[in-house]
Amino acid sequence: MDMATIKGRVGEGYALLPTRVLYINLSEKRYDIVERPDLFEKYLGGSGVATVLLEEECPKGTDPLGPDNPIIFAIGPLTGILPVATKVVATFKSPYTGGFGESHAGGRLGWVMRAAGFGAIVVKGQAERPTYLAIHDDKVAFRDASALWGVRSVITVGQVIAQIEPGRGRRSIMRIGLAGENLVRYACVNVDSYRHFGRLGLGAVFGSKKLKAIIVSASRGVPVPKTPEFRRLYDEIFRTVVESGLMRKYHDLGTAANIMALQHKGMLPAKNWSTTQFEFAHELSGETLAERLLFRKMSCVGCPVGCIHVAMLRIRFSPAHDYGSIPVSYDYEPLYALGTNLGMQRAEDVLQVIERCEAYGLDAITAGGVLAWATEAFQRGLISERDTFGVRFAWGAVNEYCRAIDYIATPPNDFYKVLGQGTLAAAERYGGLDFAVQVAGVEPAGYATGPATLVGHLVGPRHSHLDNAGYSIDQKIAPEEANPDTIAEALWREQQGRIVLTSLVVCLFARNIYKPEIVERALCVLGIERSWEELLRTAADVYRRKIEFSRREGIDPFAWRIPSRLLEIRTPHGYIRRDTLDAIRGAFLAKAGIAS
Repeated sequence: MDMATIKGRVGEGYALLPTRVLYINLSEKRYDIVERPDLFEKYLGGSGVATVLLEEECPKGTDPLGPDNPIIFAIGPLTGILPVATKVVATFKSPYTGGFGESHAGGRLGWVMRAAGFGAIVVKGQAERPTYLAIHDDKVAFRDASALWGVRSVITVGQVIAQIEPGRGRRSIMRIGLAGENLVRYACVNVDSYRHFGRLGLGAVFGSKKLKAIIVSASRGVPVPKTPEFRRLYDEIFRTVVESGLMRKYHDLGTAANIMALQHKGMLPAKNWSTTQFEFAHELSGETLAERLLFRKMSCVGCPVGCIHVAMLRIRFSPAHDYGSIPVSYDYEPLYALGTNLGMQRAEDVLQVIERCEAYGLDAITAGGVLAWATEAFQRGLISERDTFGVRFAWGAVNEYCRAIDYIATPPNDFYKVLGQGTLAAAERYGGLDFAVQVAGVEPAGYATGPATLVGHLVGPRHSHLDNAGYSIDQKIAPEEANPDTIAEALWREQQGRIVLTSLVVCLFARNIYKPEIVERALCVLGIERSWEELLRTAADVYRRKIEFSRREGIDPFAWRIPSRLLEIRTPHGYIRRDTLDAIRGAFLAKAGIAS
């Protein structure tokens, strides 16, 4: 069917793109709503729009923990109307790296923003006292959050706000814990019950603004196109999601299935990446958790998969055999970072450490890397109990790790203040750079798969395995066929495609469902005519903007800051060489059109 016919059938009153931007100034307690069709028509939404808004709103040289650092939230044209189009993209200047910051979260937030009629929300300034924002449809209220400032658990904060504010079932609550209040550089923002803006320190940006929480609610629903073409496409995508098997892994065991998969292949990092196999892997596996501790499965709004796995952790709180039960969500990354990487031997122990990070609002991957470095530094005598405030770091020492997390979130001395700045900062201060596991200053995800994953962390704007799937490329390309150009081409192709999806905004778990033809059809039923090749060109532009943002802030995102530890582990591609990494990086930059 031709575009003119489809556009005529979209339906009266339906906004093809959510183009309204809500601008909020905490310092002045003022807000404005501005139509930005120019921005959304070119960059669609999500990652693209959030990147451009960050350029517009963040002056060069801005202090990441100062009032001028904006917080941007953006959704896309597919958010809330097609299956698994569930994410919200946040951008900000990262207090962790000093450069471009981006994080994604699911839950109800994307749907609620769409229902409230906002394509993006921009928060700037700094409140005089602890504040939470209550956004109900087109109205914004600045609430006093003094009574919530200092509350230990983010769960409690969410429960209190949920009792105060209206909109039950049609709202989303973002909030920070003590880690964000105390400006720990890798504090995260918890969204609804079990989702997060996890990496690069958005929680610290909230804390610097004295912003405890944001609640967004909508009294309206999300309208959808009233056309047969839309109905057919929706049904086709839905059936593929629930019937094809492409997403069965995420429903059955979740990404926790990766524990045993990587263990069998010798690619599972353990004990600060000193080995790629772990003797207690099965105890921490998705299979064990599902059999013994799994309590329920949940989904983000608009997703039928149910990838959020929640275990019930039984905690003894007195010697008289008194117990309480705490729900704890888990997936592969915290099981690796706070489990295998810390030498945990029991599923219950790793869940206890995950819950402690959750309560304080700490990014699990970063916290796990920091604690792993501290354990090895303690064993080598680089730090002592005088530094650690009596904590005796040791592999599998769950109680010691929980005490250390308490101190990172509420630092009692200079040592824990430095740990709150990350692994690289700690190693630069106390020694152990050779085993401070990070790439470009950011702790990597748990994939000891080969060179593509390391270069992928380096060249990805978020320094995340989700930027370009280097871990998957390592496993798909046979070692005998791997060469710098082949790996670089695969990384660049994946990087572009993922920016398209995160601009729409589609959950990356559904990347094998939202193929180019499906994406083109999805935009077409909304009256948007854009070919996949056009989308890739826009994605390349967005990528370069992300990199340029870091460069203008004096950060070279391609500077190798990689410890020798990562070159000492044997992967399926053998031992990784620095010259190999340099060659892949150079080939990637050439394909991306970026001068090194």
